[in-house]
Amino acid sequence: MPHISYSELKNWEFCPFYHKLTYIDGLKAFRGNEYTAFGSVIHDICEKKLLKEDFNPRQTFVEGFQKELKALEDDKVEFDLERAMQMVPQGLELLPEIEPALEEYFPHYEIVSSEEELRVPINEHIDFKGFIDAVVRTPDGKYHIVDWKTTSWGWDSRRRSDPMVTYQLTLYKYFFCEKHGIDPANVETHFALLKRTADKNKVEFFRITSGAKKTENALKLLHMALYNIGNQRYLKKRSNCLKCAFNMTKECP
Repeated sequence: MPHISYSELKNWEFCPFYHKLTYIDGLKAFRGNEYTAFGSVIHDICEKKLLKEDFNPRQTFVEGFQKELKALEDDKVEFDLERAMQMVPQGLELLPEIEPALEEYFPHYEIVSSEEELRVPINEHIDFKGFIDAVVRTPDGKYHIVDWKTTSWGWDSRRRSDPMVTYQLTLYKYFFCEKHGIDPANVETHFALLKRTADKNKVEFFRITSGAKKTENALKLLHMALYNIGNQRYLKKRSNCLKCAFNMTKECP
């Protein structure tokens, strides 16, 4: 069964023609950098800490980060090695704050799932696909969907309220409830910001609310994307040209 993910929806919303180049034609506009390497290994450590695995976080971070950077080198992806080396002590300072922040924000939590796959039908032709970083349940019976996000110092108010940022958790909540038959009133969603350069509060959880209207708007955007992709309508969103990796290239002159 074909599927669409939140990442693909976000890609389409940025520019339908950009979506065609990357998802239909298979061109790669971005293959990673030192920031994605850092985020990947921190994400893995968060999962291990959530599951209370017996491991050495510092060793896992250093070795994992080296492995991610080596993969970039092997793929001939350019990145800033000097900046990457600055990230090592920043990551080591971040690690001890993950578990205390989890336990303070979700007292006495119970792990429901980690890296849970969503593969839920949107209609008879296509599924919604996604991976939820973590789901925990608190003593009041509520489920909490958590998405880990590495950042430098945090998010400003505009990013925290940007629909194309928050729709990720809105859709995850909707399809999680569809998958398990859970009342949406019993599910809350949260971003966990892992702040690399912050002087304090390096791990910050904040809740994203997804009421009926917001859910309706997110689903409307999803169905609009599916309609246009299905009808091969790949219009160029000119307002985003200057932010596009394909701007003024042979693929998009």
